[in-house]
Amino acid sequence: MPPSSPRFLTLADVADVLNVTVRQVYALVRSGDLRGIQIGGRGQWRIETDQLEDYISRQYARAEAHDDESAEAPASSPDDVTSDH
Repeated sequence: MPPSSPRFLTLADVADVLNVTVRQVYALVRSGDLRGIQIGGRGQWRIETDQLEDYISRQYARAEAHDDESAEAPASSPDDVTSDH
């Protein structure tokens, strides 16, 4: 019985899922942020669906860590703000 979704996605498929350009996905793969494999004589890239989900999860964790850091930063008081007047 074949799986309900394909195991591997093209760069264009991933771009559609992430709502970015194919060039941006290619850059993610080349940088190692998103794991992919090259197949065939032309070396076309494929990304396993599990790797895409893992990348998305890491980005959420990164965003949460950034939000936590922002929440811990001391808020500036009105005395800290300089004015040109």
